Amino acid sequence: MVYLGRMCVAIAIYLSAALKVQVAAPLDILVTSLMLLAALVVTAASYWHTHVRNRALGENFLYLQALFDVALITTVVHMTGGPESDFTGLYVLLIAATALLMRPTSTALVTILAGLVYFADVFFGHRTAIASGIWFQLGIFGAIAAVTAFIASRVSVMGAEREALAAEVRQVRLEASDVLENLRTGVLTVDHEGKLLYCNPAAEELLGVRADQWRERPIMPEIAHIAPEFWAALTATARRGVRLMRVEATVHRPDRAFPVGVTTTTLEGQSDAPPRVTAIFTDISDTKRLEELHLRAERLEAVAELSSSLAHEIKNPLASIRSSVEQLSRSTRANPDEKFLGNLIVREADRLSRLLSEFLDFSRVRVTECRPVDLREVAGAAIRLVREHPDYPADAVIELAGSPTLMEGDEDLLHRVVSNLVLNAVQATGPGARITVRTGRASPGVVLDRAGIENPVSLQVTDNGPGIPDNVRTRLFEPFVTGRVGGTGLGLAIVQRAVDAHKGLVLVDTAVGRGTTFTVIFPAARRKEEAA
Repeated sequence: MVYLGRMCVAIAIYLSAALKVQVAAPLDILVTSLMLLAALVVTAASYWHTHVRNRALGENFLYLQALFDVALITTVVHMTGGPESDFTGLYVLLIAATALLMRPTSTALVTILAGLVYFADVFFGHRTAIASGIWFQLGIFGAIAAVTAFIASRVSVMGAEREALAAEVRQVRLEASDVLENLRTGVLTVDHEGKLLYCNPAAEELLGVRADQWRERPIMPEIAHIAPEFWAALTATARRGVRLMRVEATVHRPDRAFPVGVTTTTLEGQSDAPPRVTAIFTDISDTKRLEELHLRAERLEAVAELSSSLAHEIKNPLASIRSSVEQLSRSTRANPDEKFLGNLIVREADRLSRLLSEFLDFSRVRVTECRPVDLREVAGAAIRLVREHPDYPADAVIELAGSPTLMEGDEDLLHRVVSNLVLNAVQATGPGARITVRTGRASPGVVLDRAGIENPVSLQVTDNGPGIPDNVRTRLFEPFVTGRVGGTGLGLAIVQRAVDAHKGLVLVDTAVGRGTTFTVIFPAARRKEEAA
């Protein structure tokens, strides 16, 4: 605007002199021509500096602009009558523009300069006596400068505050966007028509959708197909206006199905627009898995207590029955049939006695002596024992891998854990068994973090067997549940009890026809309160 005003003044004065060429003095035409040329050169150079090179408006640059404009306006005022000129008001415009662009002290200097130049032109250039009108005009210059500078300073302060507020808002938005982009919890927002407004990467990963493909498009039918309970929660929140709703839904994807915990809420729109609905959801499969592990441990503890009492109550009478029948079968008066039945009773009594002994072993699983041990050495000793078992096939191969793994635990219980897992793998696989036992540090994960296992170590037993059937997998660690003919179903139950005694976890990964991997996680050291 300063450039435009300057050129308008220069062109208007030049045209005024040119149109009156018959009456105008040659000097006036020369001066106006030089003035127009100077305005063109200065304005073009200034425009190139500020708009082409995009340089900042420095204080020296603004001073040069103000000096040129003072000279230009003074020339115009001088040529148009000095104190009688109708263009004296241009000084006011110059002062106002300066106050808007420069600091108050700089505005005061420019105002004083304009007043002195105008005063000199009136007093020396036109030989006019100093009248009250001149002082009034100078007073107007000062008043305009003061008022404009004050307004400009207030506007500058408000602008700075607004810029600061805008910067804070931008920073908050950037931080919020960064948090949402990196959040492992899904966040999804739809409007009242079911159109997708926002979906963070975690939500895309959980639902298996692409936000860029559904942006501003109705996504509710797709959600109803993927997770019906999720869709129902969003719909209920939108229709009923319920501010908060917590539900559990199941996400059905082509590769897998898993549960999610969903919390929905409404966000008020602008003016009278219907509220938007936001859903915050996360995969809770690890949480539910951990709950199942704890529930399984509690059930085994209850069964162990019952087993202990029953085993004691049954074993003593059974021993008496066995002894009595054995003596009767050895009597000289016993006929062959009686001896055969006696031997049958003794043999079955021995089988029941072995079963009761396993019951007692199951119920007596406790950490009695906790000391530093090398889990890899314990695994090696257990493997040597399994190789001597009658069920060990001649062509079976057991490989011990991993590094030395130090931990605090009961060596006897750890030995039973490894031997039961390895023997179970050998028996389930049969001829051609290939078993790999690996020890080492466990990689932190969601289950371990939520279970509170610090500094975890792991034991993995992997086989190449047929896998665990679905009807056995859900009850795998319960007593008397087995997929092998002749098995008692107490081996894995004892493993679970021994691992629980060490505050660990047992995880199973199996697929029919692709083998099974048992992963046991132990804390490397006992907590202080446990040690006490």
